[in-house]
Amino acid sequence: MRGWWQDLTDLVLPAECGGCGRPRTVLCPECRAALSGAAPRRVRPDPEPLGLPVVHAAAPYEDEVRATLLAHKERGALTLATPLGTALTGAVRAGLGHMCLSVPERQPTASDGCLRGGSGQRWPGGGHGSALPSGPGPVLLVPLPSSRRAVRARGHDPVRRIALAAAGELRRTGMPARVLAVLRQGRAVADQAGLNSRQRLDNLAGALEVAAGGARLLAVGARVVLVDDLMTTGASMAEAARAVRAAVAGVDPSPDTDACPDTDACVAQAGEATGERMTEATTTGTDRAQAAQGMAGVSGAGDMICAAVVAASPDSFEINRN
Repeated sequence: MRGWWQDLTDLVLPAECGGCGRPRTVLCPECRAALSGAAPRRVRPDPEPLGLPVVHAAAPYEDEVRATLLAHKERGALTLATPLGTALTGAVRAGLGHMCLSVPERQPTASDGCLRGGSGQRWPGGGHGSALPSGPGPVLLVPLPSSRRAVRARGHDPVRRIALAAAGELRRTGMPARVLAVLRQGRAVADQAGLNSRQRLDNLAGALEVAAGGARLLAVGARVVLVDDLMTTGASMAEAARAVRAAVAGVDPSPDTDACPDTDACVAQAGEATGERMTEATTTGTDRAQAAQGMAGVSGAGDMICAAVVAASPDSFEINRN
């Protein structure tokens, strides 16, 4: 109830800037520039968790950007999802451009083993995605999950809301994109506040999983981008990448239409398992088989992922270990 009531309130009553409090504006020009005025950059926490995919962020988590994210997440300023989604869109494009900017005929897909993850790996191409080639499959934005208790307390799922705004922005600019909310918490975890990087890794180890039916939706040869509003130590992002890699690696490469003959049913089944409805991603049995076979090759399933966040800790912007 809180979600639609807050939406209605935001439409009727004058808003204030989520970053600085200036009246009668959702986000003032100065705070908007702090959020998405600069080119997104690759970020790396120190220490960098094992298995962390390449991550791009739109802005450092400080001052107006921090206030904007907290206003959206904790205070229910839902109209901020649009500018936050725009900032995330820039980071997604930067990540896709970093993956494989230069390809001969089409955008690389997960089955090509071109979308690499982890530290110390070199990538074809570069830049911020200004010349991204088009591809046959949509970009799949996979939001990191919030606990059901947190969603109930806040009245909304902030990361999923921002991801939906980003997907809409990508589609408006000609890039097919869908939100695929397949990640869920498989076990209870402690509150991350106050934990150091090592403790966060231990706390989250093995905690995330892909919902039933989600692995086949991921293994369709599309481009996969893990998304979140904030990255600090990178523990959550590394665990999400592990869960996706493990799920996709377990996909049977043979076209098994009996396992899930109706893709819409697969989407609904996986959506019920996460407590959210996943955006539709359609494919055929043959497409699934080709994608799974490609992931099972030399490069493996771990090479399909990049990540994008709205903000990251300022220190992570300063680390550049090529």
